[in-house]
Amino acid sequence: MISATNVSLSYGKRVIFKDVNIKFISGNCYGLIGANGAGKSTFLKILAGEAEADKGTVTLGPRERVAVLRQDQFAFDEETVFNTVMMGHTRLYRVMAERDAIYSKGDFSEADGVRSAELEAEFAEMNGYEAESEAAVLLNGLGIPEELRNLKMKELEGGDKVRVLLAQALFGNPDVLLLDEPTNNLDLKSIAWLEEFLYRFPNTVIVVSHDRHFLNQVCTHVADIDFGVIKVYTGNYDFWYQASQLNLKQKQDENRKITDKANELKEFIQRFSSNASKAKQATSRKRLLEKLTIEEMPVSSRKYPYVVFKPERPCGDIILEIDALSKSIDGEPVLTDLSLTVRKGDKIAFVGGNSLAKTTLFQILAGELEPDSGSFRWGVTITSAYFPRENGAYFANDLNLIEWLGQYSPPTEGESFARGFLGRMLFSGDEALKKTSVLSGGERVRCMLARMMLTGANVLILDEPTNHLDLESITALNNGLIAFSEVVLFASHDHEFVSTVANRIVEITPGGIIDRVMGFDEYLEDGEVARTRDELCHGHRELSL
Repeated sequence: MISATNVSLSYGKRVIFKDVNIKFISGNCYGLIGANGAGKSTFLKILAGEAEADKGTVTLGPRERVAVLRQDQFAFDEETVFNTVMMGHTRLYRVMAERDAIYSKGDFSEADGVRSAELEAEFAEMNGYEAESEAAVLLNGLGIPEELRNLKMKELEGGDKVRVLLAQALFGNPDVLLLDEPTNNLDLKSIAWLEEFLYRFPNTVIVVSHDRHFLNQVCTHVADIDFGVIKVYTGNYDFWYQASQLNLKQKQDENRKITDKANELKEFIQRFSSNASKAKQATSRKRLLEKLTIEEMPVSSRKYPYVVFKPERPCGDIILEIDALSKSIDGEPVLTDLSLTVRKGDKIAFVGGNSLAKTTLFQILAGELEPDSGSFRWGVTITSAYFPRENGAYFANDLNLIEWLGQYSPPTEGESFARGFLGRMLFSGDEALKKTSVLSGGERVRCMLARMMLTGANVLILDEPTNHLDLESITALNNGLIAFSEVVLFASHDHEFVSTVANRIVEITPGGIIDRVMGFDEYLEDGEVARTRDELCHGHRELSL
């Protein structure tokens, strides 16, 4: 159990949250949600003791331990993968290190014997004899093979580092688990494993995530940061959304009724205030009018960009034909004899554990890479727009946003057009004059989506478009792609996004592709995929928490 009492935080005149009183109970998983900048990560740091609030206190249960998913990928570069995981339980790791140091002595004294006995008792109390097998199960479930476990962290790829740091946070059955974007850099199978782990986890979990399906799967409660307060809802993300929308509608309806009543009273008073026979009634209505108060609707920090893709023309009969496409990167085969025909109305989600294969395919289709062999052909009616996973090259300049968007706007349009378009993407007023060099990851993504919308393309290619976006922007993009009438080719680790957009699934595997015309949830239930998922989760079932 962990609680916050009268916690407040401001940056200058900007209030992040004020007088927050909240208790997180053992056995529950809380999804901490809010718009970008609402203070989610900062609140986690305050709970972890890594940041200070302006006022208020954080209280942890007696003898309870907090574990945090670390975001610094370089903090453990000189440690082995296995040691990095074990260091997630600081006290246990220190006991192990001291015990091993004593046992490695050449001259083992009587004092050493007494101390080693104390350490062995403490080690057993913390379930230390099961620690190595627990760490191995965690690493296995998160896709870190045995051959990597004795390497130093600096020898791992960035995505593997994140998985190890997640295993570190999960290790040792912490009493309170704080997770900030734990699904970043995880493939769908690892996310499924993590969902099951957290579903079975018996202690307190507080998680920040932009993955709606993940929040629905693991959360028993949602803690919503908005209007400068944190309000807890019982239920998962979908329940929070329905409840918050219902609450907002009720307040709007109440205000509308009060406004209508006030207008009715004002009209009566205006008509009959000078009428002697009605004067008493008019005075009575004045008193009623004075008692009516319209509840001021607070301004939400949540803002939804306007994401609508309008194709200039529909696709013809021939969309895209790929024939025996192959490509190697640094001598390693990434695509091998890939053949595929894209048809009218297809919204294809490319899935599979090898993200490089999907990115390479999209780069070839966008003309950024040449295949080693094979060919592909776009239909004559097709215009495509590409959203790359890495977008830094598009912002390697000193332009402001109006100038940047002007590069992709129709030549007949000027600054007012760019300002209007940027406003719909949440860059209003002086925000439109921001330099591209200072944009956040989420702001860059919104710019790239604006660029795509201006093309009028009838085929959209998107490589992990939800990365860096808040839930509101993801929802807007999600709805925009659902409404898009033509062809979409995309890759995403966001389960909800894939399941609501895709009508065809193509999995790129080492042995070729699996191509199914069906929704994503149906695909996961398909025999071959379901078996793979069960095997992946099997290791976790052997872990007794």
